[in-house]
Amino acid sequence: MGNRGRRNVAGDGADGENRHRKRQYDGLETRHLYVIMTHVKLASIVFAVIPLAGADKDFNGRWNLTVTGDARARAWWLEVTGAGSKELKGRFVGAPGGQMDAIPEIRLDGGELEWAFDRNYRPSGKRGVYRARVQNGKLTGSLTVDGLPRAQFTGERAPAIRDKDDGSWKPGAPVRLFNGRDLAGWKSAAGPVRGWSVSNGLLVNSDQAPDLVTEEKFWNFEIHAEFRVGKGSNSGLGLRDRYEVQIFEKFGSPPDTHTMGSVYSRIVPSENASKPAGEWQTMDVRLVGRTVTVTLNGKVVIDKREIEGLTAMAHDPNEAQPGPLSIQGDHGTVEFRELTVTPLTR
Repeated sequence: MGNRGRRNVAGDGADGENRHRKRQYDGLETRHLYVIMTHVKLASIVFAVIPLAGADKDFNGRWNLTVTGDARARAWWLEVTGAGSKELKGRFVGAPGGQMDAIPEIRLDGGELEWAFDRNYRPSGKRGVYRARVQNGKLTGSLTVDGLPRAQFTGERAPAIRDKDDGSWKPGAPVRLFNGRDLAGWKSAAGPVRGWSVSNGLLVNSDQAPDLVTEEKFWNFEIHAEFRVGKGSNSGLGLRDRYEVQIFEKFGSPPDTHTMGSVYSRIVPSENASKPAGEWQTMDVRLVGRTVTVTLNGKVVIDKREIEGLTAMAHDPNEAQPGPLSIQGDHGTVEFRELTVTPLTR
């Protein structure tokens, strides 16, 4: 009996040692598991941040915006740089002003881009806030003015256009856009045609007339226009209904991005070659891809310059496709006696 007792004591000691070792192992395993779970959580946080930063970078680039709710059926343009870094910047062409502006307030938060302007919005309002997200490679967004919904928009990335004015483009058959009798071949950019008429063989507008747009579309071309403007009047030729070459009575003023012959808010002409109000003037514009040459009253004022993107007069944002020609009519009186386009082909 004593021997059995000694064996039991020895067995109890071994069992105790085993239990002690197991407790040590269990504690060590628990600590290892805690460390592993901590690393997993940290990794989850890191991987959650990395896609967000990557998503922010998706905003970078130039975007052509199609707008729902704009009374003049205008397209907008947005450029974003530095998204995903501390150097976030933007430029914008759109309501309400239309000129190309550096964006004064821009930020990214939770995958949403927000930018804002303080200026006069039609018909009322002072502060416009634009918000957008990238979804399936496209922008979707909205504009609120003084906190109230104003417009919705979608955006496509501006395409690469490879055509260059390299001397290989040849003129085709001229197309007379204005026949001197009526508005055949023209339509309004917004709603029914109004405010335009033909008088004594001239195409004329009334003040605040909606823009006119050709029914036919063109890609690379030359356009010849003969026109005269009233004192202080402002019009323009919309190339592919995307890029405006300015017609503005500013005789004698220094050249700027609003001078006659400029690409509105984008390219300054080399000189102001315009004539005084009421005199007939000629403008010849050549467009190949995004390369533009403007000759005003016989003087080359823009020579093979690249247009970065849409201007304020744009109605058609589909830059990779042919577009119509358009005439601005809502900034004073203008008369045209000749409008002819010559397509360019290889």
